[in-house]
Amino acid sequence: MLVRQHTSIDQLDLKAWNALAGTEVPFLRHEFLAALEHSGCIGPHTGWTPAYITLHDELGLAAAAPAFLKAHSFGEFVFDFSWAEAYAQFGRSYYPKLSVCVPFTPATGARLLLRPDVAGAPLRRRLARAIEDFTSANRLSSAHALFFDESDREAFAGAGWLMRRDCQFHWSNQGFSDFEQYLGTFTAEKRKKARRERRRVHESGIAFETRFGTDIGESLLDTVYAFHRGTFLRHGHEPYLSRAFFSEIARTLGEALMFKIALQRGRPVAAAVFFWCQEALYGRYWGASADHHSLHFETCYHQGIEFCIERGIRRFEPGTQGEHKVARGFAPALTWSAHHIGDRRFRSAVHDFLVREGAAVDAYASEVGEHVPYRRAP
Repeated sequence: MLVRQHTSIDQLDLKAWNALAGTEVPFLRHEFLAALEHSGCIGPHTGWTPAYITLHDELGLAAAAPAFLKAHSFGEFVFDFSWAEAYAQFGRSYYPKLSVCVPFTPATGARLLLRPDVAGAPLRRRLARAIEDFTSANRLSSAHALFFDESDREAFAGAGWLMRRDCQFHWSNQGFSDFEQYLGTFTAEKRKKARRERRRVHESGIAFETRFGTDIGESLLDTVYAFHRGTFLRHGHEPYLSRAFFSEIARTLGEALMFKIALQRGRPVAAAVFFWCQEALYGRYWGASADHHSLHFETCYHQGIEFCIERGIRRFEPGTQGEHKVARGFAPALTWSAHHIGDRRFRSAVHDFLVREGAAVDAYASEVGEHVPYRRAP
């Protein structure tokens, strides 16, 4: 098995990459990763230097990992700033490090991508070793795999990587026929609140339109991006993703990119940006021109749930943080990362930290889980 490293996704054949299992998730498609590079969202000048690691056999591309040399820890959503500070206190450099992830995207998916005809578990282990070898050969402090699925968790844990967990809030589709049937699983009080929340938006004269990348148009995309950018600016910084990035993925990802547009008197007043496949809907960005009561909840959550029900999509990941999601039917869900630390002393310290942190995450998820709006079984 031949191991290779690539400094751009364009060095890899689009069809061969997209034939790997896991790339049905839009963020892992060649087109998404290419748009990040083409639009300048990632690259050496951003602290995200592509370093794709691949395995090849006689049939061609057999496995791959989306990997990036990182000069910082921003845009990862798995926070290790304190680890970098600890390295600095001992006169060591934590950066550059290697991150196996999708930039700016805290969504669960495969990180060890395999051609469907190969033996899964052995090749995942081989790819994990290749990542370790690359980390060692380039004298990197560490390698970090973020937001991976269950198969990858077994591979990284089996390779001895340190496992870290966090808590998000996900929605699960139980085969609901419509939104009212879904609300029927709520307690009476929570059901009443959800209906009132939706009614307030309707009474404001706001209606919704669903657009895909295939039919968004550049003018409307300008408006949606301005909403999105405004949300970031209110928090004091520019968005990670550029306007040019959205133009490219609208063209190349097509229907996998979806927008919910809130219209008042025919004019857009808010929008939410989603990506989707049959397995999951991923809520990513939101913005509005003005404050409207309950509009954020309706645009980002209720509209997304309705889309999942209509399309038979299994789960809805609306992004990081936000206990307010629980009242809308999202339940605690553990997400995972794995960490290969080169220095034995720091590995031991990080291990001890993760044991304590993991217990706290479990307790938090259990406590929040007591507040989901669903009726309890007798």
